Amino acid sequence: MAEDGIEQARASLRSIEPLAALEPETVEISRLGGLTNQVFKIAAGGQAWCLRLPGEGTEEYIDRAVEAVAAREAARVGVGPEVVHADPARGILVTRYIGDAVTMTPNLFRSRPDAPARAGRAFRALHRSDARFAFRFELFAMIDDYLRLLGGKTVDLPQGYHDVLAEGESVRRALSAHPLPLAACHCDPLCENFLDDGVRMWIVDWEYAGMNDPMWDLGDLAIEAGFDGRQEETMIEAYFGGEPRPDERGRIVIYKAMCDLLWTLWGLIQHANGNPAEDFLAYANNRFRRCRTLMTSSDFARHVQAVQRGA
Repeated sequence: MAEDGIEQARASLRSIEPLAALEPETVEISRLGGLTNQVFKIAAGGQAWCLRLPGEGTEEYIDRAVEAVAAREAARVGVGPEVVHADPARGILVTRYIGDAVTMTPNLFRSRPDAPARAGRAFRALHRSDARFAFRFELFAMIDDYLRLLGGKTVDLPQGYHDVLAEGESVRRALSAHPLPLAACHCDPLCENFLDDGVRMWIVDWEYAGMNDPMWDLGDLAIEAGFDGRQEETMIEAYFGGEPRPDERGRIVIYKAMCDLLWTLWGLIQHANGNPAEDFLAYANNRFRRCRTLMTSSDFARHVQAVQRGA
């Protein structure tokens, strides 16, 4: 098998409708990347698709049937690309390829005019839609699940992780004091999960999507994209159409810390599974340091109090 997975992708086409009907000699396949999965562009006859093959070990923590529901719902409400084929048993997903769009990065969020605003409007369209996902994204339950999974692997948690998790109990109480209505959320807004055509921001990769506090998506993207104050305010203003309430802003700040607390564990799982995509041990340690720094700031305590008070 070729190192870039092209031959594996080509072989998989034989069992995927409607791609199985394509003449092999007319099909062009190119690797698009993927952090835990393998993603390819399939082009033939003037059409193009995006093929996602699952990464090794992802079946431990991703429910592909739930993902398929979310991907179809996102497409229905106009936030994600059309789903052409989904095979949850094998973890294969085919969507329509979005032409004339660039895959976002932190640098592109900084350099493309109004990109944070387009992301904010995409989140608003998703959160205010009638989309319903088959999973409840519950932060602390997922932390417990990831800790149990790591218990069977030979990897150490960052020093002080359980201390910070214990401090998170006050965050849990504040968030549950006046919960926001659940909304369909992406829940894993890496920059690379956004495709920008300059007019509209598409969102892809719905592996972790679920019904969630909608402020999670805003806080998580602010962290993933490394937004500065101006970029974050641009996203927030586009989302709310103005200034959010203090408790809404507080939730965004809280989730900036909590997403790092959760994805620290995700990074350790990738490290334990031998994922070669990047140095996941450094990834996990860096996320934990950032979480700890934010949670020990005086501003963080103020935002927790605002959330505790509610609207």
